Amino acid sequence: MKNNDIPVIKPFNPLDKKHLGESAAEALLATDVHPIPPEPFIGAGVYALYYTGPFSGYKELAAVNRDNQFRCPIYVGKAVPAGARKGGLGLEVDHGQALQKRLAEHGESITAATNLDINDFYCRFLVVDDIWIPLTESLLIERFQPVWNRVLDGFGNHDPGSGRYNGMMPQWDCLHPGRAWATRLKPCQYTAEQVEQRVAEYLHNFFNS
Repeated sequence: MKNNDIPVIKPFNPLDKKHLGESAAEALLATDVHPIPPEPFIGAGVYALYYTGPFSGYKELAAVNRDNQFRCPIYVGKAVPAGARKGGLGLEVDHGQALQKRLAEHGESITAATNLDINDFYCRFLVVDDIWIPLTESLLIERFQPVWNRVLDGFGNHDPGSGRYNGMMPQWDCLHPGRAWATRLKPCQYTAEQVEQRVAEYLHNFFNS
């Protein structure tokens, strides 16, 4: 056999950034599950939200999360300290309660929705060194393909503020009406029934592929 016929096996590098990110993702999945919002704590990092309720469009997703299974998040996100948003590395940055506050904001959005119950939602969260937060979030989204990340846009949006309501209502608000600021936007291009069908088809294909 010639040398150029011998396969080259890439050596495992435990310090490769992807492996470090995977380690952080596994650490998140090993944490306890909490109601939304959790009790106050200090830190920035990543989180996953889980749904267990009766909304028809999420039937297959809720089934894999009930009975304390929590196998597939409906949404994955991150909360970074203010310094990180300005391009800093987060060194000597006061993280405050960035992660807990972000989860509390999500709780407010869910509570505002007329067809969702906050008691059907749970979360996992992990305080992470700033430099690994975006990578960990990306790996979790790629792994679980959460429906609120991949299909139903707008859950993590904020009120754009006065004079900035020229945009279109996010599909999340079309399917889950209730956030007052979303009603000031232009109507969604789809009906709620169309959005729910798209969501249900996505989840069916995801769980049966």
